[in-house]
Amino acid sequence: MPTRDEIFAKVQETLVDALGVDDDEVTPEATLVGDLGAESIDFLDIVFRLEKNFDVKIPRGELFPENLTAADPSFVQDGVVTEAGLAELKNRLPHADVHSFADDPKVENIQDLFTVGMIVKYLETKLGG
Repeated sequence: MPTRDEIFAKVQETLVDALGVDDDEVTPEATLVGDLGAESIDFLDIVFRLEKNFDVKIPRGELFPENLTAADPSFVQDGVVTEAGLAELKNRLPHADVHSFADDPKVENIQDLFTVGMIVKYLETKLGG
């Protein structure tokens, strides 16, 4: 199994290629949308490239779940993710930092859960299990 540093280096290379950013911008804390400028169409490309570069299969919606808040009306109230919604996020995104998100759980902040570090943690689990 590759080390965390080896996985990070490959993820960094993948994101540089997919998003046209500089490698020094791709830090573990960098968010894909806010910091690296990814758009929804880029997520499909990123998953495809990760599958190819790591020789893994990433089922649709496993790394980047779709419609997290639309799944159940009790998950969001007045633009804020509820306790039930936070529990669902933790369940569907075990590799993301949902605890930090819970400090300001506005729906528009969900995209901040998708960080470079989250991808690395996901791949560590995928490659180790």
